Amino acid sequence: MNYKNEATDRLFEAILSLKNEEECAAFLEDLCTVKELHDMGQRLETAVLLSEGTSYQKISEKVGISSATVSRVNRCLVYGDGGYREIISRLKERKTNE
Repeated sequence: MNYKNEATDRLFEAILSLKNEEECAAFLEDLCTVKELHDMGQRLETAVLLSEGTSYQKISEKVGISSATVSRVNRCLVYGDGGYREIISRLKERKTNE
């Protein structure tokens, strides 16, 4: 499915224009439902845990998601476009620099 269009291009441009965590939080809170934000946070946490070698069962229990969702995140982590890997790397680098 091709999601790229003028509207998604504008969304990406808007995200890239955010200057700090507060602006990001305000924008995403306006844009997304609480559930959508929660779900995205769970998927990112799942990707981080998978990259650390945590088992599906432990992730499912810790994060509170199904093993099917863990599997989907893992497929994206391994076979996706590299978005999760890039973000995880940046988060680790940021943590190291703090």
